Amino acid sequence: MKLLAFAASSSKQSINKQFAEFAISILKDLDTELLDLNDYELPLYSVDREKAEGIPDLVGQFCEKLNQADIIVISLSEHNGTYTAVFKNLFDWLSRYKLKMFENKKLVLLSAAAGPRGGQGVMDAALQRFPIHGAEIIGQFCLPKFKENFDSSLGIINEELSRDFAALLDKVKMSALAKN
Repeated sequence: MKLLAFAASSSKQSINKQFAEFAISILKDLDTELLDLNDYELPLYSVDREKAEGIPDLVGQFCEKLNQADIIVISLSEHNGTYTAVFKNLFDWLSRYKLKMFENKKLVLLSAAAGPRGGQGVMDAALQRFPIHGAEIIGQFCLPKFKENFDSSLGIINEELSRDFAALLDKVKMSALAKN
């Protein structure tokens, strides 16, 4: 059972990268891999660029990582209520390479934000969009007020949020066991 995780951010200090790392640290019994979108830096997508230059090799490499995974954990960073520019650009390129890039994949969607909604805007966008690209979303979790509710050495410190997150990860483990 292969679990792939990444934060939909290019920030070196991304709270969503911290959150993705925390999630896979709990799921360490599975075969996990954490990707960094900085390793997949792409030119800005445009139809003209695609026509003139084709699809960059990094897009195929990222798509191959998706193909190898059974479960994909994406910790969605939110910029102005939706995807970060780096993730949206990757997503646009991926859709040109393989429209159903999440076909036959189980997705777990996470988001963390400094504000009280925990990235709910980007979560709503992903919940609506990703199934169109073949995703089976098996769970979601928004972590609000990240600095108040998360400690890098302890994890989620709010008891209710911690219980809810543990329940989600138990669901992921059960899904992994059902696959095997």
